[in-house]
Amino acid sequence: MYQPELAPIADNLAASALVAILPLLAVFVLIGVVRMKAHWAGLIGVGVALAVAIFGYNMPAGMAVSSGLHGALFGIFPITWIVLTAIFYFELTVASGHHDDLMKTFNAISFDPRVLGLLIAFSFCSLLEALAGFGAPIAIVVAMLIALGFPPVKAAIIALVGNTMAVPFGAMATPVITGANLTGIDLGNMSFTVTMITGTLVGLVPFLMLAIMDGVKGLKEVWPLALVLGASFAALTIASAKFGAPGLVNMVAGLGSLAIGVGMLFIWKPKGAEAALQRVTGKDAAQLPKEKVTRSEVTWALFPYVLIIVVFGVTQLVTPVKNWLASTNILIEWPLLSNDGVAQVLNAHGEPSSSVVYNFQWLSSPGTILLITGIAVGLIYGMGMKKTLGVFGQQLYKLRWTFVTIGAVLALAYIMNISGQTLTIGTFIAGAGKIFPFLAPLLGWIGGAVTGSGTSTTALFSNLQQAAANQIGVNENLLVAANTAGGAAGKMISPQNLAIAAGAMPESGKEPEILRKAAPWSALFIVAMCLLVGLQATGPLTWMIPA
Repeated sequence: MYQPELAPIADNLAASALVAILPLLAVFVLIGVVRMKAHWAGLIGVGVALAVAIFGYNMPAGMAVSSGLHGALFGIFPITWIVLTAIFYFELTVASGHHDDLMKTFNAISFDPRVLGLLIAFSFCSLLEALAGFGAPIAIVVAMLIALGFPPVKAAIIALVGNTMAVPFGAMATPVITGANLTGIDLGNMSFTVTMITGTLVGLVPFLMLAIMDGVKGLKEVWPLALVLGASFAALTIASAKFGAPGLVNMVAGLGSLAIGVGMLFIWKPKGAEAALQRVTGKDAAQLPKEKVTRSEVTWALFPYVLIIVVFGVTQLVTPVKNWLASTNILIEWPLLSNDGVAQVLNAHGEPSSSVVYNFQWLSSPGTILLITGIAVGLIYGMGMKKTLGVFGQQLYKLRWTFVTIGAVLALAYIMNISGQTLTIGTFIAGAGKIFPFLAPLLGWIGGAVTGSGTSTTALFSNLQQAAANQIGVNENLLVAANTAGGAAGKMISPQNLAIAAGAMPESGKEPEILRKAAPWSALFIVAMCLLVGLQATGPLTWMIPA
């Protein structure tokens, strides 16, 4: 049985944390500085993580390799499976010809790409995050923005920035619910506290997106819509967390802000739309379709998106359906990590690790639901089974290296988590004492960057945040919430998310460029969160947080 030490390097926590962070640093340097292909960088990162686990943390080599294989399988299924099927779902609309109808529908709302970018990558993306999560919203939205004419890398940055504040309530609020369950904190209080962080900052997100899309010109010409979208999303987020169910937060805020934004366009139009179309997408307004979109075209264009919202709504919100799908999951004890139901790996506190069983969600996975719904869409569109599956095969081939990248990144994350490397880093940061509230989101940021998952970040550090809060006399609810919010900012630049965004592009291998351009925005988010949480914990903003 293996139990990691918190400070295995010379019994020194600082030295151990410095060694523990080497695998993550290796991946970021290789991708961002050396500009190595992401799959090679990920595989080298796995090698570094194995070396640190075996020689630094004295983890048995077999267990270390088995941990990596467990993570790799989880990265392939369900994570990359969801990405593959999400892109397949979008590409069906292109292959069927109905994507042109969707473009005509968008142009009927506004042909200004800045307006459409905000509506799709901010409001609609949040709705998708509520229902699917796990990278599917990024894959779908990046593909949609590219189809609108945005340069691929810019489309990825817009989607990543627009999606960030929705992550804590993604997949029906799974990260927030996980944090509440692990710490025993009231779910309502936890949900509301998270929105006191994300809801306070989310109003700025549409303005940042405008700056990315069209610089100062975009801010000057489209700021009223950014203000309305940001304010409505923030108000609906906070209100639905306070008075409704956590699982509905993103759905209410996404749908509500989308409806308000579209409604606003009936009474207000941005200036310089034609010039913006040329600047942002390189298209000429004169080349846009002049004929009016028909009701039939609108119906068929929106059909797959309305259908997937309905399908995910039923599978997530109708309890009997949700429970039946969950009953089909197959739990597999992972070799060397579990034996006859007994975990062979403990955490640093002597408790059984939660990462010793593989949950094979062959039917309940959002990816499988997307695949089944996508096949139905293809048949309803009249494409036939052969052509529909042909589209799937094309995307499978296109994403072959994405499978390797995400598999490697999750292998690295599992090795770091199970061997104790991630906990060492977290414990070191938590030792900052009274200034720790200013660093609490940073701990979540590191978790998000390592795991690429809001839920995994919450599971990893929530109890550590709670213990640190009680030790220094700070509201535990706030620091656990800060961990969840910080994880969203870190997820934005995780190798897993970079691979998902790059996988939606026509040309592969764009992860280094995405990382370099996304990193400053991730840094801005985490600095803002650290300052806000610090003031909410010990300064003039303590009134914002429930006791």
